[in-house]
Amino acid sequence: MSFSKYALLFAPVALVATVPTTAQSSSMQMARVVQHMKAVGTMSANFTQTDRNGGMLTGKLLLKRPGHVRFEYQKDVPMLIVADGRALTMVDYEVKQVQRWPIRNSPLAALLDPGQDLARFGKILPTSTDDVVSVEVRDAKRPEFGTITMIFVNKPGAPGGLTLNGWVALDSKNNRTSIRLSNIDYNGPIAKNAFTWKDPRPVRRKS
Repeated sequence: MSFSKYALLFAPVALVATVPTTAQSSSMQMARVVQHMKAVGTMSANFTQTDRNGGMLTGKLLLKRPGHVRFEYQKDVPMLIVADGRALTMVDYEVKQVQRWPIRNSPLAALLDPGQDLARFGKILPTSTDDVVSVEVRDAKRPEFGTITMIFVNKPGAPGGLTLNGWVALDSKNNRTSIRLSNIDYNGPIAKNAFTWKDPRPVRRKS
């Protein structure tokens, strides 16, 4: 197992400001998304990951703002992805490999930091129904970093009247991977140690 199968979802994406060219309705939609993001302190959910070939994996997502997330895959997938408030870490327990980078260089920054101004760094995409709000985050100057599109659905009683349905990641080679969320619970208690991880790399002893 290698990181390449999962990196599309979490590979670095630099955020760049976009020039507001959308209509008033798009501005209102963006304001709702920002309101929702700021109202969500924690979130837990089940997730289903689908790659371009139709391969599916499942797991459990825990999120705590600012800066904390945990993607724990199904039992037969020895992969863990954790953000501890400072860095995003991908751990492959099968090959004992660890990769880390700053959260701000990941597309997940748009989800993990409620202070992110999505009105500047993202744009609303048209959808076929008013019940769905789609927000695209990408760096037009660095297409090799790909695109992430977050999808929100109207839900009465949810924070800001919206719930995060999932997101779609597209790399520079048009490889598409999607995350679909279910059984979402907002603003419940999540233990601090949920965002720790065990280092699988051998300990190097000093001679």
